[in-house]
Amino acid sequence: MASLTIRNLDINLKTQLRLRAAKHGCSMEAEVRSILSQTLSQTTSDVNLADRIHRRFATLDAESLPIPSRQSVRTPPGFGETL
Repeated sequence: MASLTIRNLDINLKTQLRLRAAKHGCSMEAEVRSILSQTLSQTTSDVNLADRIHRRFATLDAESLPIPSRQSVRTPPGFGETL
């Protein structure tokens, strides 16, 4: 097994880690191993962002959504001009 030393860790981050480890009933070291294992074991997909967005909204029937009526464009204000 390899060892890893992390220097200059923010005190707030260390506190959060300590509390999270206590919540899970383990040491800070075990909690860090768990976090690293979970984070690095997640598989990254080769699908690009556009395909992921398309798949997420594909089940919505976009053609049946109501299209709101357009409002007329108001006259833009004239800055420094008198009417």
